[in-house]
Amino acid sequence: MEPEVARIAQAASSRSAAGIAAAVNRLIKSGELPAGSRLPTVRTLAKALGTSPTTVNEAWRSLVRIGAVRTEGRNGSFVAQTSHAGWPTRFWRIASAAGGFAMDLSAGVPDPELLPSPHDVLAGLRRGPHLSGYLDPPVLPELELVIRRTWKDICDPECLTVVDGSLDAVDRVLTSLVRLGDRVLVENPTFPPFLDLLELLGAQPVPVPIDAEGMRPDALRAVLHNGGTADAGGAGDAAVLLLQPRAHNPTGASMTPARAAELAQVLREGAPSCVVVEDDHVGEIAVAPPVSLATDLPERTVAIRSFSKSHGPDLRLAAVGGPADLIEPVIARRNLGPAWSSRLLQQLLAEMLTDERCAATVAKARDAYVQRRVALTDALAQRGIPVLARDGFNVWVPVANERDAMVLLAAQGIGAAPGRPFLAAPIDGDHLRITTALLPVTEAEQVADALAGAATRRHGALHR
Repeated sequence: MEPEVARIAQAASSRSAAGIAAAVNRLIKSGELPAGSRLPTVRTLAKALGTSPTTVNEAWRSLVRIGAVRTEGRNGSFVAQTSHAGWPTRFWRIASAAGGFAMDLSAGVPDPELLPSPHDVLAGLRRGPHLSGYLDPPVLPELELVIRRTWKDICDPECLTVVDGSLDAVDRVLTSLVRLGDRVLVENPTFPPFLDLLELLGAQPVPVPIDAEGMRPDALRAVLHNGGTADAGGAGDAAVLLLQPRAHNPTGASMTPARAAELAQVLREGAPSCVVVEDDHVGEIAVAPPVSLATDLPERTVAIRSFSKSHGPDLRLAAVGGPADLIEPVIARRNLGPAWSSRLLQQLLAEMLTDERCAATVAKARDAYVQRRVALTDALAQRGIPVLARDGFNVWVPVANERDAMVLLAAQGIGAAPGRPFLAAPIDGDHLRITTALLPVTEAEQVADALAGAATRRHGALHR
C-alpha cells in the first residue's frame, strides 16, 4: 500500500466524505502530507478505504473548496503550495471600491447622520457596571431583559448571549455547528461573507431561490427531496439552514409569519436534524415586524439580532438566542478567547434601547430609509425595471452585463456593488446591489436613469 494511502486510511476514523476530507486536512496541517505531495488516485483510495469513488471525489471537492488541495485533471490532485482559505474574497469584491465615488451606493452601511447619539445617554448614566473581573456573566442582566422583551412576540430563547455584531455571531454559531463537508442551505443570492465563511469551514453551500417573501418553500422542498441542483446532491441531511428573515441583503425581501411557518413545516418533514440560523442584521430599522422560525421550531432555531444598523456599528453588539444545547457551546468556546463583549458598551446599549430620544431617532431613521428606498424603486418601476426591495436599504437591480454596468455607473460618479459575489449558484441574468441608505431622495431619478441605461429588458427568474 502506498505510504499516502496508508496514512489517510489510518487517520480516517469515518469513511464518509466529510470524514475522509477532515482526515486529509489534518495530515496536511500536521505536515505529514507536505505541500506539493501527490494524493492517491480516487480509485486507489476508495479501494483501500472500502468506499465508493464518488465518496472520495466528494472529499476531494471539499478540500479544493477550502484551498487545501489543487487538481490538475488527469495529472491528479496535489496538496496546495499555499492556501488562501480565510481571505474573504467575495466580501472584498464588494468592499474594495467603497468610498471612491462622488455618489457611493456600493456599501451596505447605515447613514451616520441617522444614528442616535450615544452622548446624551452617556451623560445621563448614573454609574457604570460593576467591573469585578473575568468571571462575571458575559451578558449584563439589564441588557438581557431588554433583549428578551424585543423577542417576546417570536421566541423565548432558553439561552442568550451577546457577541461582537451579527457576522461575529454567524461565524461563532456556524463554527460550532458545521464540520468539513457539511451541507448548508443558503438563500440565493445571499450575503457574500456567509459564502466566504462556509468556504473557510469547508462546508458546501446549497442554494435555495427566494422571492419577495424570502426563501421559497417549494424550492426548499425540492432541494431537500431531490437535491435541487445537479451538483448539490441530496440535501435532506443538511446541517444548517442560514437565512435573513428581514430586509434580506441584497434583495430587500422580508419574510412574513406565514412564510416562516411554511418553511418550518418543510424542514419538519424533510430535514428533521437541520438547525436554523437566522441573521436579523437590520433589527429595529426594518419595516416588517420581527419574524422567526423559532415560533414553530424553538428546539433548533438560533436567532441573531444586530443593533449595528439601528444604534451604531461601533457598538459592535448582537444578541444570540436559542436552545441551550446550541448556545452554550458558543459561550464555552468564547471563554477561551474574548469571553465577553464590553460590559460598558452593553450598558450603553441597554440605556439606548430604553431611552425615548433614541427610540424616536431610530423611528425617524426607519422612515428616512423607507423614503430613500421607495424613491429609487418607484423611479425604476417607471422605467420598466421591477425589483423586490420591500425593506431595509438594499436594492437588487437587473442589468444587461455586470461589468459594463459598473463601468457605465462609475463614469457618472456612481458606485455600485457587483452581483456575482452574492451568488451561491448562477441565476438568470446579471445584477448589481444598490444601497440607498445614503441616497438623497432628490437624486433618485438621476440614479434610476443611469441604471435604466444598464438594465436588461429580460428580467430573471427572481422577478417572475
